[in-house]
Amino acid sequence: MKLYYSPTSPYVRKVSIVAIETGLADKIERINKTVSPVARDELVAASNPLAKVPTLLTDDGMALYDSRVICEYLDALGGGKLFPASGAARWTALTRQALGDGLLDAALLVRYEGFLRPEPVRWADWSQGQMKKVIGSLEEIERQAASFGDGIDIGLISIACALGYLDFRYADMKWQDSYKTAAAWAAKFNERAALKSTLPVG
Repeated sequence: MKLYYSPTSPYVRKVSIVAIETGLADKIERINKTVSPVARDELVAASNPLAKVPTLLTDDGMALYDSRVICEYLDALGGGKLFPASGAARWTALTRQALGDGLLDAALLVRYEGFLRPEPVRWADWSQGQMKKVIGSLEEIERQAASFGDGIDIGLISIACALGYLDFRYADMKWQDSYKTAAAWAAKFNERAALKSTLPVG
């Protein structure tokens, strides 16, 4: 398998954690590609019309995207450890995945607005609206954090990657000061080898 990736992408980090937890990391060739909303990479686009990372090329010729699809594919190959098969556990895990990914989507849009868009045309109301989604997500994570327990599934991985992205790109926010239950859970969860070895750099 081949994975188009960026070392700072939180969605790639999610895939990398799943690959490690399922024992498949050594079976994936990683190809570093820099992509952004204003810098289309044609090699990635040849397999993924969205030209985004992560994109996984499977051994049998499929191109899989986005991170949600890739993670479920890897988990299926690895024996189904991280996606509960049915019932309330499955819907809880998938909803938590949506919560983590939604937080990431909003945080990335704010970063794009402030980092990529020229200053004269930046839209403050847009950024504030997205940050309300970030705060709302943090409030929900805090409400649920006491029930996260010591296990691991795709929902908890997604939430951990979202919180890790805030640590990486929004350190001045100091979200841990206001969401102490979530912060305590994240600190413990981040002790897992798969989390430690995939911390973003740069």
